[in-house]
Amino acid sequence: MTALVVLPGLDGTATFHAEFVTSASPSFDAISVVSYPPDKCLDYAALEILVRGSLPQTTPFVLLGESFSGPIALSIAARPPPNLVGLALSTSFAKSPVPLPPPFAALTSIAPVRSLPLPLLSWLLLGRWATPQLKTSLHSALQAVRPDVLRFRAAVAIRANASALLNTITVPALYLRATQDRLLSRAAGDQILSAIPRCTVADIAGPHLLLQAAPKECARVLGDFAMHLG
Repeated sequence: MTALVVLPGLDGTATFHAEFVTSASPSFDAISVVSYPPDKCLDYAALEILVRGSLPQTTPFVLLGESFSGPIALSIAARPPPNLVGLALSTSFAKSPVPLPPPFAALTSIAPVRSLPLPLLSWLLLGRWATPQLKTSLHSALQAVRPDVLRFRAAVAIRANASALLNTITVPALYLRATQDRLLSRAAGDQILSAIPRCTVADIAGPHLLLQAAPKECARVLGDFAMHLG
């Protein structure tokens, strides 16, 4: 078996993946979720340096980029360490699609994510999969990060463009696409699928926060993907 390294969404915390990690543990030797500093405004280049310093040195591993972290995972896969055996992306993008939903686009100019009403965030990110536990976890994850950092990351994501890297990625890749994603359009996944030579897709019933809302199904698909690597 291999290891799994998870790069988190906009909150950048390692506290929002507990059920997914538990579900995926039987399929991997080890699972780690990289945390981003909650009090530093770091762009994608700076975060990539941080992530590269957290990767396994010798153990074969799959890199999973969730949402905001997709461009980081793509950049690492384009210039991979020798022990990277697979790339996975969950509800993510190479180039942020335009136009973005107004509630998300507005974050760059008016307010940090955590100041938006929780019902709006729940509708946008969780949809009909929202539960009291997931809404509480989302609220806690956002509260753990400084507001200006959340706003900065939102702006960075909207400006992202890793499109030129896609056809240079040679490791097997998997795209987890949510069937009811209210944040990203299908075009975000279609671009990745058409450009990465060895990329497959798994359509999973769920919202944008797919790893949180459908942890068991995501874990099953990732486990099957990892089992067939090498």
